[in-house]
Amino acid sequence: MTDFTDRSADFRRLHESGCFVIPNPWDLGSARLLVQLGFPALATTSSGFAWSRGRPDNGVPLEPTLGHFRQLAAAVEVPVSGDFTGGFAVEAEDVAANFTAACATGVAGLSIEDSTGDEANPLFSFDLAVDRVRAARGAIDASGGGILLTARTEGFISGRPDLDETIRRLTAFAAAGADCLYAPGIRDLAAIRTVVEAVAPKPLNVLVGSDFTTVAALAEAGVRRISVGGALARVAWAAFLTAAQEIADHGTFGALTGAVPFPDIDGAFPG
Repeated sequence: MTDFTDRSADFRRLHESGCFVIPNPWDLGSARLLVQLGFPALATTSSGFAWSRGRPDNGVPLEPTLGHFRQLAAAVEVPVSGDFTGGFAVEAEDVAANFTAACATGVAGLSIEDSTGDEANPLFSFDLAVDRVRAARGAIDASGGGILLTARTEGFISGRPDLDETIRRLTAFAAAGADCLYAPGIRDLAAIRTVVEAVAPKPLNVLVGSDFTTVAALAEAGVRRISVGGALARVAWAAFLTAAQEIADHGTFGALTGAVPFPDIDGAFPG
């Protein structure tokens, strides 16, 4: 039987020093291939998983998301962190109930974000956002599994790119029990350094969804963890759409010449 408590301890150790990349698979096959490439941990991607089911980001309900967590956690031998978006609830007590369910899936980490999905008011109020993090922390502690909590503030990807408010929220989330802090959308290295210093000694996760930096540069800035969100899924979709569009528009198959050889991909998944 898999000892998921050991996985949680391993995941916590990864955050203690240095800098590591935690890539984001969207299904079982992509997860297994990333492990074969040597990545020490994985994180799910709400967007990549939703697209694989023909839904928009945040369009997959709670139960299928929990099933996705269970499948990936059971299928690989490295820690898996679950992208739990907004906890599938608004009020803190409902967030706590859903985190209790998520803690039973075998994941080593879970995230909570402060995005509302409302363009007019894209972030939960400060007090409610902090209460939601505190509720998630309480549910994790009650589970006894040592799961690492990442708290995210979404201002930079929801039309509210305010560095001071981002730091205010992240430091409050840390005080409320978050183990790792995350503000997706910050791309300026000076701003990233400022956030690293503000949340220290807690580790900072940085999202890299395009070619704007390197692992070495982020490590030098003090970043502890790097994720790619739905970017790997988008790369896969780009190749698929390019080849399919060529066939549909021109009746030619040139893009298929760049495909991974059948024996290579088939051999990566032993029966």
